[in-house]
Amino acid sequence: MTNIRLTLQYDGTRYLGWQRPEKDGYNKTVSYRLSSVLEKMTGSPVTLYAGTKTEPGVHALEQTVSFVTDAFSDIEMLHQDLDHYLPMDIRILHCEAAPERFRADLNARSRTYEYRICTAPVYNIFTAAYTAHVCPAPDISAMETAAGYLKGRHDFRFFSGAKKKKGTEKELTGITFRKSDDTGNDADTLILSLTANDFLYRMPSLIIGTLLEIGQGKRAPESILHIFDGTEKAGAPCEAKGLLLKSVQY
Repeated sequence: MTNIRLTLQYDGTRYLGWQRPEKDGYNKTVSYRLSSVLEKMTGSPVTLYAGTKTEPGVHALEQTVSFVTDAFSDIEMLHQDLDHYLPMDIRILHCEAAPERFRADLNARSRTYEYRICTAPVYNIFTAAYTAHVCPAPDISAMETAAGYLKGRHDFRFFSGAKKKKGTEKELTGITFRKSDDTGNDADTLILSLTANDFLYRMPSLIIGTLLEIGQGKRAPESILHIFDGTEKAGAPCEAKGLLLKSVQY
């Protein structure tokens, strides 16, 4: 048996996230597309483990996936075949044999998401599929103040769509804001980055949505503290098309 590690990217526009239950649109997920291709190639079902489970409409610049199989001895050919049979909005960046005990979900140390916002008065139609539009630009100073309350280890249950009561304590290690265009120059694109040891369901989109409301003056930075104690609700989730899984760290 060979443990395979894949690094892939995908455009999440037409997918209901990385994974969903069979009764709730499983065949419209990224994991279904990948596992279906692998099952046809191997002749048997394949269990996939992912570094994180992206939500509906969210993209991935680098998602990490692992699975165990005895059907492939030529890793390079596996890479070529996957790129041939997968749809064009899912691409394999790297394909390699991994240590026997490696699992993409259990061995991840942290995950990083980015949210891209066009702040120009006129929405750039050539980047609109991967950026939200917020004009005038939100107040970065107010969002940085709010980020100070979010960083560290907290119970993020009220920044989640999950109904679980345990396992909701996570550590948010980094929140950054930078302005950049495709050439790296300061311009009308604001990039918000989140890094945590793990994310609850909808946690990235609810944190970003709340930060944007603070940046637009709809609530004070201190509202973060009231959300943590349950006396206020988190903001509306951010628009999925601007949210990208940047990487999973091991």
